[in-house]
Amino acid sequence: MYQPPLHREDRIEELHALVRTFPLATLVALGPGGFEANHIPMLLDPSRGPHGTLLAHVARGNPLLGLAREGVAALAIFQGAEHYISPSWYETKRQTGKVVPTWNYAVVHAHGPLRLIEDEAWLRAQIAALTGKLEGPRQAPWQVEDAPEDFVRAQLKGIVGLELEIARLEGKWKVSQNRPLADRQGVVAGLALEEQGSAMAALVSSRIPSED
Repeated sequence: MYQPPLHREDRIEELHALVRTFPLATLVALGPGGFEANHIPMLLDPSRGPHGTLLAHVARGNPLLGLAREGVAALAIFQGAEHYISPSWYETKRQTGKVVPTWNYAVVHAHGPLRLIEDEAWLRAQIAALTGKLEGPRQAPWQVEDAPEDFVRAQLKGIVGLELEIARLEGKWKVSQNRPLADRQGVVAGLALEEQGSAMAALVSSRIPSED
C-alpha cells in the first residue's frame, strides 16, 4: 500500500480500533486460478502474535479453504470511514483557485498466513464471540443459544474456521493532513453539512494540531 509519511498510521491501538469498529474484511489470497476475494466479518484477538490474530468462519464450499490448507499468505483489508472531499471547501480555492477534488479514507491492511480450523468447540466460541460483539448493543440481543441445539449443530457442519496471524499490519489515514490549516477547517465544516460526513469530519478534526 502506498503510504506517504503524512498519511501513515503505525500506532497499533489505532489500527486495532479500526478493525474492531469495521469488522467486515475483504480477505484476498492468491490461488492457482488467480486471486480469491471474499467479504468476511473477522474478530481480532490482540493477545496472539506480534500484531494480533484474526478469526473468522466461511462456508465449507468456499474455495478459500483449499488455500488455507496450504497455509497460503493472505491479505485482510478493513475499510474505515471514507468520503469525497470537494475543493469548494478549501480556503485555498478562494485565494488562488489552485485546488482539485480528492477522496479521504482510513484503511488497515493485515498480512499473514491462513490456517484452517475444523474444531467444533473453536467454531462455537468464534460464532458466540462474533454474535456477542454485534448483538451486544441491541436492546434484546440474540444469542446462539436462542436457536435449537440440533439446528446449531447442523449449521456448524456447514462451516469451517479460519485464522490469520498478522505478520504485518499497515494503516493509512488520508484525512487532509497535506492541506493548510484553513483548508482542513473548511473540510470539517463542509463534511458537517453532508448526510454521511460526520465520521470523516471527526477523523480530520482529530489530526488538526491543538493550539495549546
